[in-house]
Amino acid sequence: MSGLAGLLAHHVEPGIYRWHGHFPVEDVRHTVEHAGWQFAEVDGWQHTTKAEFLQSVGEALHFPDYYGQNFDALADCLGDVVAGDSEGWVLLWDGWGPLAREDHRAFSVALSVLGGRVNADKGGRFAVLLRGDGPDVVGVPSLD
Repeated sequence: MSGLAGLLAHHVEPGIYRWHGHFPVEDVRHTVEHAGWQFAEVDGWQHTTKAEFLQSVGEALHFPDYYGQNFDALADCLGDVVAGDSEGWVLLWDGWGPLAREDHRAFSVALSVLGGRVNADKGGRFAVLLRGDGPDVVGVPSLD
């Protein structure tokens, strides 16, 4: 988990990264939480459409009931995701490839909105890990 360890130890800036770590989700969760960060996961293998992604990310990040499950609402609610007593958040988007292949526009907008939270100076650090195979994504470096 060396790339992830660098992120958690503040040696790597938060951002959106491709990550190929083949560790069980619970092991990743344990590592992230042990380092003092909060963890959320979106299972893109089970939630392959835009609507399913929006619902899943809202559940993973514990958005309020009024979350409208659209990209504007995602941006608004991400602004309210704060680290609290933790170092920040790691969002593991496992299986992002199906949405990227089937609905490139929705995937691009999702990355743009998530990237807006990554770069915002609100409530701590925020990192997104795209895990699994998928098309090349310009501007998204590897964390491996």
